[in-house]
This record gives sequence, structure tokens and C-alpha cells, in this order.
Amino acid sequence: MQSIEEMSDELKLLSDKTRLSIMALLRHREMCVCDIVEILETTQPNISQHLKKLRMGGLINEERRSQWIYYSLNLDDKNYLKQLIDQLPSMQEKINTVKGCT
Repeated sequence: MQSIEEMSDELKLLSDKTRLSIMALLRHREMCVCDIVEILETTQPNISQHLKKLRMGGLINEERRSQWIYYSLNLDDKNYLKQLIDQLPSMQEKINTVKGCT
């Protein structure tokens, strides 16, 4: 069981619109930075900073595959956050428009 302090820190991470949007995207599938940049129409450095905060907060995983790093949710031990993320509006339509990393 997590402490109130740990839960508060995790919820603070999600209080940012961009980070919450990233979590909503990753709910559907793992993604690389270029996919997230394209969907959220912002800069790579901006998304990278948000991903770093989410990773350091333990909310996402990263996995390197050749030149790309793929991000995925890390909520297995955070059921209360999984339930919250599952309630976010679907981003599937936006994901379907992504060209993908090249």
C-alpha cells in the first residue's frame, strides 16, 4: 500500500495537461517521442521533459529499441491510477493519424 505522500506526488504529476495527455495516449499502446510530439503538436524537448518526469515518478517505463526509445504505462502496482487513466477520453482517433517514427 502506498503512502499518502507517494499518492500525492503521483497525482501532482498528472495535474499537468500534457502529462495527463501522454498517459491517455500510452493507455492505448506504447509510443516513441516522435509519435507523441506529432499527436500533441508540440516540441520534442517539451515532450522529453514531461516523459522524464513521468519516468522518474515511476508512472511509465522506457525501452530502447535500436535508435528509438518506446514508452509504456507502469501502473501494475498503482490500481487507483489505472482506474483514473481508464476514465480519460479516448485518444485512439488521434493515434490513428500518426505516421510513426522513421
